[in-house]
Order: sequence, then structure tokens, then C-alpha cells
Amino acid sequence: MKTIAAILVEQRRPLEITEVELPILRHGQVLVEIAATRICGSQIGEIQGAKGPDKYLPHLLGHEAGGVVREIGPEVHHVKPGDRVVAHWRPGRGIESGGSTYRRSDGSGVNAGNITTFQRYSIVSENRLTVVPSDLDFETCALLADTLTTGFGVVTRDAQVRIAESVVVIGCGGIGLGVILGAHLAGAHPIIAVDIHDHKLALARAHGATHTINSLHEDFPAQVQAILGGPADVVIDGTGLPSVIEKAFALTGPKGRCVIFGVMAHDQKISINTLPLHFGKTLTGSQGGGSQPSDDIPRLIRMIRDGRLDVSRFVSHRLGLEDVNDAVSRMRSGEIVHAMIHFPLFTA
Repeated sequence: MKTIAAILVEQRRPLEITEVELPILRHGQVLVEIAATRICGSQIGEIQGAKGPDKYLPHLLGHEAGGVVREIGPEVHHVKPGDRVVAHWRPGRGIESGGSTYRRSDGSGVNAGNITTFQRYSIVSENRLTVVPSDLDFETCALLADTLTTGFGVVTRDAQVRIAESVVVIGCGGIGLGVILGAHLAGAHPIIAVDIHDHKLALARAHGATHTINSLHEDFPAQVQAILGGPADVVIDGTGLPSVIEKAFALTGPKGRCVIFGVMAHDQKISINTLPLHFGKTLTGSQGGGSQPSDDIPRLIRMIRDGRLDVSRFVSHRLGLEDVNDAVSRMRSGEIVHAMIHFPLFTA
């Protein structure tokens, strides 16, 4: 069986769009037909080499999607053919099967991990799939895979935001928007959104930010201090930029929490005075907000169904796989908030 796929062949180069041959399903593996998958900042980091040289090249990409189970491998029990699923990078219930090797037309191998989604058909580890209601739209499925589960996890698990605590969110892209919505639902106040793009700040305000600061034109630490009359209870950074992280830590109150979900490049460092860490201030790096997809996704679906949260405006751009390189470029420029790749299903 063959599938169209996007392959990272070389860092800092466009993805290769081509057909690959799928291997036979092994123990704990599931064949999923992908309907919608989001381009995440993590893929931008992989392409740019944010974590350093990539020893798995060439490999497939993508880790958040909505799709339908088509076949299951041996010992798979948590999903069955026909199930609509969220495909997520954080482990859930079931077997962790490990990666796969696909084949290009010349017979050369293409690596894939437990989950890849920039392709119509994908072999996914059972524990990277959570079954959802059959009428849940595929874009919402893809948002539940990371944007919402990570964003809310950053707020509730990493930062442990309490009612009426002040929260500053720096970087209002995909995950940042989820963080802002999560902080709003957690009862934070005020919620200050910081970005260099006005269209992202407008979306931030629409999803719960009480104040917005364009840091391209304003001294955002001074503006935050003016709004709050002092430091913030919680500061959350999604930029991964050393100078911004240093400012975020400085803006955090003496007993406050500074959380970083943006990934800093492997060859960069920050400079901070660690004395405040001995007296109650914390600095934490987030790994997907500590999300637990099997538990978190059903709860979030309940909130969506009950009208408690609205993600209808989250997706700013929709495209086919053939336009993925253009979308990556536009994400780097800041134009795109959420880009969703669509694959029309052969059968629903």
C-alpha cells in the first residue's frame, strides 16, 4: 500500500512530497487514514534543526491529527476499524509499538516514529490514539491532539494557575492561544497576551486575554508592570528566545511560576540570577503540559459539547499537503496562527 507523504530529507531545506510504501503492521500498530493534521511549531523546529543534528533523516513528520482507523495489528485492543480517533504525540492507553520504516520508489528507507501525520495513511502506535465520537469534526480532533491538551496542561499542571492570579502569555501562536483559553477557563485575571503580530493579539483577546501588548512597538515588561502594579503570578513563554525568557523570569513574582513551552535552540543559553529559586520562584520547562490524552480529551470534548469552550476560530489557514512548504514559510513569518492540512477521506 502506498501513500503520499511529506519527508524531511535535509534540515533547513523544503520537505519532499512523494509517495512511500507502507510496511506491514506489527504488534501494537494501527493503520490510520488521516483527515486533518496541524502544522505545529515543533515541526518548524525539526526542519530548522532547533535540537541539533537529526540522526533519523530522512523521516516523516507530524504529531497531531484527526482520522479514521482502517486496520489494526496484533494485540491492539483500544481501537478498532472504523473508529474516529485523535492522533497525539503524548502517550495514552495501549501498546507503544515503536517506529516504522517506509520505502520510497527507489527502495530507500524513510524513518517514522510512534506517530507521523503529514501523509494520507499512517502507521501509528496504539497508545498515540484516542477514540472520539464519530460526529466530532476532524479539525477539532487535531486541535485536541496538542493545542488544547498542551495549552490547558501548561496552565493547570505546569503553572497550576489559581482563580484571580495574573497570567502573562508571551507568544500567541497555536499553543499560546490554547494557553490563553486555558487560563481564561481557569479563572485567571488579568490575562496579558504579548506578541509582535496584531492579528494574533486580536485572536488572543477573543479567547480570553484581558490586555494585549505588541512587543514590537512597546516595552512589554514595563507595560506588564504598569498593568499589574508589580510582577505577575505566572509568566508563560512560547517563543523559546533567550532574551525573552530572561525577561519572562524577571517579570515573575517572588513566589510566582515561570513556565517555558517554546523550545530554545540547542546552541543558545540564558543568563539568570538563580537566587530567587531558593525563595519560592520557579522556572519550569513544559513537556506537552504533562497532558494525559486518554483522560484529558474526553473531558475537553464534554466542554466543547456543552458550549464551555469554542475553538471555531482557531484555524486560520487550510491547505493540501502539496502546499506544506509554503505554509511552513508563512508560519515562520508569523502570518499563520493554525495551519491545517486536509486529506479528503475516501470513506467517512
